[in-house]
Amino acid sequence: MTPNANLFAALRANFSDDLDACAIELADGPDAGQRYSWRDIDRATAMIANLLDSLDLPAGSRVAVQTEKSVEALLLYLAVLRAGYVYLPLNTGYQAAELEYFIGNAEPAVVVCAGKHFGWISKLAFQAKVPWVFTLNEDRSGTLLDRAVQMPDTHQVAAKQPDDLAAILYTSGTTGRSKGAMLSHGNLLSNAEVLRHAWGWRADDVLIHALPIFHVHGLFVASHGALLAGARMLWFNRFEPRAVIARLPDATLFMGVPTLYVRLLEQATLTAEACARMRLFISGSAPLLIETFQEWQRRTGHTILERYGMSETVMLTSNPYRAEDGPRRGGTVGFPLPGVGLRVVDDAGAPCPSTGEGEIGHIQVRGPNVFSGYWRMPEKTKEEFTPDGWFKTGDVGRRDEQGYVTIVGRSKDLIISGGYNVYPAEIEGWLNELPGVAESAVVGVPHPDFGEGVIAVVVPRAGATLDGTTLIAALKDRIAGFKVPKRVFVDTELPRNAMGKVQKNLLRERHRALFG
Repeated sequence: MTPNANLFAALRANFSDDLDACAIELADGPDAGQRYSWRDIDRATAMIANLLDSLDLPAGSRVAVQTEKSVEALLLYLAVLRAGYVYLPLNTGYQAAELEYFIGNAEPAVVVCAGKHFGWISKLAFQAKVPWVFTLNEDRSGTLLDRAVQMPDTHQVAAKQPDDLAAILYTSGTTGRSKGAMLSHGNLLSNAEVLRHAWGWRADDVLIHALPIFHVHGLFVASHGALLAGARMLWFNRFEPRAVIARLPDATLFMGVPTLYVRLLEQATLTAEACARMRLFISGSAPLLIETFQEWQRRTGHTILERYGMSETVMLTSNPYRAEDGPRRGGTVGFPLPGVGLRVVDDAGAPCPSTGEGEIGHIQVRGPNVFSGYWRMPEKTKEEFTPDGWFKTGDVGRRDEQGYVTIVGRSKDLIISGGYNVYPAEIEGWLNELPGVAESAVVGVPHPDFGEGVIAVVVPRAGATLDGTTLIAALKDRIAGFKVPKRVFVDTELPRNAMGKVQKNLLRERHRALFG
């Protein structure tokens, strides 16, 4: 008999033997201290899965979710896996125009949103002929739970093959519109199992979970890691540095984007004593400044482990966890994970030498964790893979003679601000639609808190008068806050080369010192 490859089945098999032991503890908000047992997770996911099954959804149906972070939102994700449907997480900052695109492109059968947004989201959903819209709120209220609580609390996990689709993650595209990366049960499980060993996950670990759960880092890497190890989570619905530091003595692991580490370092209570019980701090989703890496060592006595991944691949590389495997080197993302193939090639596709520090080239990868392609974009999928099956990450980097990988840039102009991906072409598209804007250029410049700050330079149409502050206000009504430029400059023209291409490097240099 072929074993069930459903990711939930693997997670469920690794729940604590004591189902009444604490699996998740709320660490903030009015219900701080509330505990969810492993049995609670099993029963709640069963009830939500039974609700989904009662809707008679077609096989492979997508469930699109835009809610605030809560344990119940995590349970919804697990229930979608359990029932065999496809989970579609959406950033809580997305606005109406963005959601209209996602709903139209993915054609979900179910949309779950925060109750406060039901009015406008349900209108978008019903216009797109989505048959079911439910609400789910941070305080455990909403129509989803109202319906689910009436369902049986046992459920047969849906049978799945490794290649069956588990989730679609939308990642912004350089041409403006987002692409849906299709991740299978096999992609996600293979990566979780590799990380379980690579980072030494144990059943007695306690993870401080302070990340959002609408992207790879918080939803997959952190949550899967704890669940697969049968480890407990201290659950923060929001990151607050002083509150997180206060719980470090109760924990063993912490995962964060570089911005979170910067915020923690600002607190006088961050000391070696506070971190004495911790065994591992992990950073990802954006480059960690070497100054932050070194200051963390000095203040806490711990060396942050940096790793590298993407929405399309989950985790690809990691600095060593165990001392015998080598030192954790700041400024690098470590070695390719077991089972992951990684190569650095030049513009012609020839391998770049790895002698010395290694020659800079394009990073390409393959492995069981690499996605199958982009949702309903066969041509784009074909374009992003080499003829011999390697995925072109779009990142530029090098691999030295010891095998350490260093990311040195992004060939597609990607900006990473506070751990979130921002593609200039998408923002430029929104800017260029605003009244009086002839053209625009969006770049990222160094920012002490966010790593990179998004800025824009716009050129007005003939006779038009533009104001940067007004343009920013207009964008805030259209796109997620993390995409909105922090400053917009108005100029008479954009710098161009002889071929007419905008020289964004000159704009970056011109505004390099903007944020100090």
